[in-house]
Amino acid sequence: MWKAANAAGYHTLVSRRAYSTSTDKGSKVEESSQADRHVSTQPRTAPSPSENHLQTSLPHLTSSGAAHMVSVASKPSTERTAIATGTVRFSNPTPLSLIHAASNKKGDVLSVSRIAGIMAAKHTPTLIPLCHPIALTHVGVTLHVVLPGNGGEARDFGSIVVESKVSCTGQTGVEMEALTSVMGSALSVVDMCKAVDKGISIGDVRVVLKEGGRSGTWREEGWESRGEE
Repeated sequence: MWKAANAAGYHTLVSRRAYSTSTDKGSKVEESSQADRHVSTQPRTAPSPSENHLQTSLPHLTSSGAAHMVSVASKPSTERTAIATGTVRFSNPTPLSLIHAASNKKGDVLSVSRIAGIMAAKHTPTLIPLCHPIALTHVGVTLHVVLPGNGGEARDFGSIVVESKVSCTGQTGVEMEALTSVMGSALSVVDMCKAVDKGISIGDVRVVLKEGGRSGTWREEGWESRGEE
């Protein structure tokens, strides 16, 4: 009886489940249940190309739930780009003062961390088990210093925003390479500054742009590149 009751509840839930007309964050949801008191008489619009390619399952899992590397043999090679970003926040004013004075004992924090981000992108398949080895055509990493008072936080001692752009011509995307690049660069900043700031944090690491492939272009709403330094 428990299974039957839950199955019935599940089918009721499915019949009332909403659909989204947009893949953007915060997109409005329209109810399609006939049980709703106010039923829209407007015809539904045809799904956009991007909606036709929405992923409904985890591609790295087989039907039995085992992890595997997804085959991309049937995919055409196209130009693909991904941009990821993340922020390193300081908990005291010393790191930024040393960076500006170029007096950090370990060297040039920004230059070393930029190279660390490039190297990290190239090592992504050795760090992330199910990533394909990809011949990257470009890795560009920029580190932007945000001065205290410009971060919009109560205890703001400045930060560094890392932005990584990775490109390839291939059969799979480079989102993971861009994310790994950001993390490698950010961790290098932490390593070079941890002697004078034990409370450094890394946050807001995410993909903000992807181009190419079957799903086309996706961009985080409101995001703008800080550009080259």
